[in-house]
Amino acid sequence: QVRLVESGGGSVQTGGSLRLSCAASERAFINYGVGWFRQSPGKEREFVAAIIWSGDSTSLADSVKGRFTISRDHGNNTVYLHMNSLKTDNTTVYCCAAGFGMGQTAALCVFWGQGTQVTGSS
Repeated sequence: QVRLVESGGGSVQTGGSLRLSCAASERAFINYGVGWFRQSPGKEREFVAAIIWSGDSTSLADSVKGRFTISRDHGNNTVYLHMNSLKTDNTTVYCCAAGFGMGQTAALCVFWGQGTQVTGSS
């Protein structure tokens, strides 16, 4: 069992930046691909970004390309989502998940965090 804990959310103005963290309790975390997903009220969960276990390959949703990046630090057992030029006028919950492959397919993710909330402010 790998427990994932997200942090770094908060209130941000449109155009602002945040760095989200996904920290894992078990060392086995480094063997999994990790994805970030988000969900806003009334909308379906959507894929945001993913990174393969080695960190050598990443995937980003078209909606965030050029603004978000994903990275991982095996020493800290943590995956980061760097978000720039945020476009948000509501509350969005970002969750990380660890699974097989790159981690971009929710159905293949076996461990999920509780999420961290990002709230847009004007």
